[in-house]
Amino acid sequence: MSHESNSPQYRMGLPIPHSKLGMWLFLGTEIMFFSAFIGAYIVLRAGSPGWPVDAEVTHIRVWAGGLNTFVLILSSYFVVIALEGMKADNFAKARRYLFLVLLLACVFLGIKAYEYSGKFAYDILPGHIPETPQMAIDKSMREMKQVVNNRTIALANTKVPEKTEPIKPEESVELSGVTDEKTEALETPVEEYRQQLQTELESPDLPAARKKELTAFFALDNKYRELNKRALDESITLPEMNQELETLKKNPEYGAFLAPVHHLQPIIFGNLFASVYFLLTGFHA
Repeated sequence: MSHESNSPQYRMGLPIPHSKLGMWLFLGTEIMFFSAFIGAYIVLRAGSPGWPVDAEVTHIRVWAGGLNTFVLILSSYFVVIALEGMKADNFAKARRYLFLVLLLACVFLGIKAYEYSGKFAYDILPGHIPETPQMAIDKSMREMKQVVNNRTIALANTKVPEKTEPIKPEESVELSGVTDEKTEALETPVEEYRQQLQTELESPDLPAARKKELTAFFALDNKYRELNKRALDESITLPEMNQELETLKKNPEYGAFLAPVHHLQPIIFGNLFASVYFLLTGFHA
């Protein structure tokens, strides 16, 4: 004789579909994830009394950030409409709204690229921002030195020998007024090219166009050496250096080559600000 069991059947888990559970878990982790980021930002900003807030200095476009927030909310709304369309077997409607979501995603990335362009144009990047006037002057001299070296190599029509060993950080960073044997060894080829160009300039049968080109180069080189000496002696102020750079960039002979030399704008806590900015907006994007 068989007996049927009337005991209830139990199953593990919550009485909701797995898809809904996964979505709630996703939303919960997102809230915790960004709450930690925003909390860290609040602590860092509150603990940094000199935190940069001037939009003209940090090149933050508040309206662009607000517009991107609206784009995100609108795209989320369109996803809900697309989902409702699929539930009603109206796949044409779902495809139409999903296409709009894709279009809004492109708009979002375009606005984000516009926001980032100002940071890259003014070199407002982590580890690149001078935080004192002297740091700004030293940075401008490093950038100007790179311009002069690149111009030397271009005029000599020669390539610098590539290093086969990985470059260590101490080899790529030069402190103001401090050099070592490795740094001097790296600069030796460029100095040799400069001497070759000087010899070429002194040649009596040098074509006029080439002579004009070399004369402009050595005018720039001499100006760099003069400014660098004043920077090392700390005998030039930040406004004076900005004025000198502005004048040099207007020079018709070599001003165009100085485009990579940035306007001097020290930002207190700038590197911390840039690190937090790119971290938050990067994950947000």
